[in-house]
Amino acid sequence: MIRHLLSTRDLSRTSAIALLDTAEDMAALGARENKKLPALRGKTIVNLFYEDSTRTRISFEVAQKRLSADVINFSARGSSVSKGESLKDTILTLRELGVDGVVIRHPSSGAPQLLAERDWIDVPVVNAGDGTHEHPTQALLDAFTLRKEVSGDDSRGRGLDGARVVIVGDVFHSRVARSNIWLLEHLGARVTVVAPATLIPSGAERWPITVSYDLDAALSEPVDAVMMLRVQSERMREAFFPNAHEYAQGWGLTEERFARLAPSTLIMHPGPMNRGLEICSAAADSSQSVILQQVANGVFVRMAVLYSILTGTSEVSHE
Repeated sequence: MIRHLLSTRDLSRTSAIALLDTAEDMAALGARENKKLPALRGKTIVNLFYEDSTRTRISFEVAQKRLSADVINFSARGSSVSKGESLKDTILTLRELGVDGVVIRHPSSGAPQLLAERDWIDVPVVNAGDGTHEHPTQALLDAFTLRKEVSGDDSRGRGLDGARVVIVGDVFHSRVARSNIWLLEHLGARVTVVAPATLIPSGAERWPITVSYDLDAALSEPVDAVMMLRVQSERMREAFFPNAHEYAQGWGLTEERFARLAPSTLIMHPGPMNRGLEICSAAADSSQSVILQQVANGVFVRMAVLYSILTGTSEVSHE
């Protein structure tokens, strides 16, 4: 069983499927009147968020509370970080408070790895997004959603062998794309990445993907899912494309492109969405969209991750 969750590259196919299967068990709890498990009673988990977040932070908090853990929500804004306190000193403070696990989101790529490798604190660390590096629980919830839609009730124990996924947009700044690329490859899916040349990272040719700059060409063959990425304007310090209209016409899921997709093609987005830029409302709100399912499934996946790394087992007791 994994000690930390820092990157999907660290997951084997077996460990990834085990986490997805545990998430299935957690999802089954959602149908019960009492949705809580006592599994992490007496454990204290800190959500250490150095970046703003809605879906990820709340999803982790719901997951932790459903597992009966005590939760500390730390926001860099309004804390001693704003006075210049280092990550090390913040962690040392939390260590003395007796936390049992850390969920960290940080603008610097590699911050969760640093925390896991240093001797500042000896507890499991979960990466909730670091810079432009990775966002492993987002990739797991995406895979969970895709597996459920593709395989239905017979998804346990399965990967995504043969599934074709097209990831579109701001790959350069996307930790979601990076985590998904490695996880989907482990699970047997075929991934095509589509973006303007300026938004394809250097070295992407060494990733287990097909790179395309033509969205219409990539969607000309049947695909199981189209995953649209948010244009991360806040990380852009230079012009990566001339204007929003050109981006939407070239790489957005417009109404025209959506209409040409097969009815079985799933529409995915990690959120928050820029409607009219990377995705049209017709696609986002359609019956093919699983965007809200992704949000709901995020709770089950994060419950599975926390349960597995803090208990050391994937076998779920419902007592």
